[in-house]
Amino acid sequence: MELGFKLAAEAFGPKELIRQAVRAEEAGFAFVEMSDHYHPWLDVQGHSPFVWSVLGAVAARTSRLGLATGVTCPTVRYHPAIIAQAAATLAIISDDRFTLGVGSGERLNEHVVGRGFPAVRERQALLAEALDIINLLWQGGYQSYDGKYLTLEDAQVFDLPDRLPRIAVAAGGKQAAELAATHGSGLFATEPRADLVEAFTNAGGDGPKYAEIPVAWAPNADDAVRAAHETTRWAVTGWKVMSELPNPVNFEAASATVRPEDVREQFVVGPDPQPYLEAIRKHQDAGYDHIALMNCGPDMDGFLDFAAKELLQLSGRP
Repeated sequence: MELGFKLAAEAFGPKELIRQAVRAEEAGFAFVEMSDHYHPWLDVQGHSPFVWSVLGAVAARTSRLGLATGVTCPTVRYHPAIIAQAAATLAIISDDRFTLGVGSGERLNEHVVGRGFPAVRERQALLAEALDIINLLWQGGYQSYDGKYLTLEDAQVFDLPDRLPRIAVAAGGKQAAELAATHGSGLFATEPRADLVEAFTNAGGDGPKYAEIPVAWAPNADDAVRAAHETTRWAVTGWKVMSELPNPVNFEAASATVRPEDVREQFVVGPDPQPYLEAIRKHQDAGYDHIALMNCGPDMDGFLDFAAKELLQLSGRP
């Protein structure tokens, strides 16, 4: 099992994220992952830098830290040919430390190019075609593709790594977990759901299984809850809301009734390492082997010190 650190791309600027990634490597985390957003969830977060530039800089500033997109949508805002090229380049400059995490996207980020945002069934079909194109281009040579939704015309990715990146597909249900096995080489989830792991493995999947745990560290648990409620209460709304709203103002309205106690119920909070270890163990027991902690507390350096001195030691990590 590997423990990772989620770079909160919606809450920090690009230089600060790079600094945090370097500190995460020094603390002993095995990998970092970063979402690929155009907007933050809430205006109070105030940031949303370009993931590919940030991870490229992180690759240059670190030596052993794994990197992952958590996750990117290769269907609306991007064409999958662009993601195939971007991921191949990042794999090369990181010396094969990169995992391409992909998903079907959120309206929050994809509507900005004016192409609309399709319904769930079409989004999954689009993602399957996008993965077909990425895998085709990673075979090398000139390639073309004519799908129901996507096309590729006479394209070649000229710089391919010796070892292709893993593709971890985000799944919230059985169909997506099976797609992760048939079109990808890893699974990505945000809940400790053993049924997703089972669907992935039953469909032939045998790659890494990523999961995220929302946490909020502070010396005082109440301070941790207040910080997480201010910036990350959107996470309590559920995926059906999170995937459909178009702008931060809509998430402000949708999360207006979320209480601090709701955050406390769904996040690991405070300075005691035991609840963190229990949450990690719960995800391990469900079958996940790459577990990222997303800290929404008020002191990121304090959390990284806590991880280095207590959490990673107790969990058996380096």
